[in-house]
Amino acid sequence: MALEKEHKQKIMQDFSQGEGDTGSPEVQAALLSERIARLTEHLKLHKQDVHSRRGLLQMVNKRRRILLYLMKKDPDRYKTLVERLKLSK
Repeated sequence: MALEKEHKQKIMQDFSQGEGDTGSPEVQAALLSERIARLTEHLKLHKQDVHSRRGLLQMVNKRRRILLYLMKKDPDRYKTLVERLKLSK
């Protein structure tokens, strides 16, 4: 369920604010969104996997907190990110 290194690097490049940017809210939210999507697919097959479901909820809440931070700090960046990630906010 972990992201492959090449896939992770591509996401970081697509959402980074500059060269070497790996920790901006955009990058963090994009990586979490990818992990959430993969884990959601896993849980469709394995409905009884309660431990992974708990991890999914933790990731969703972490992404929510990152998005709230970005919304308070820079609403324009927040709107752009939500559109790019195709989230319903």
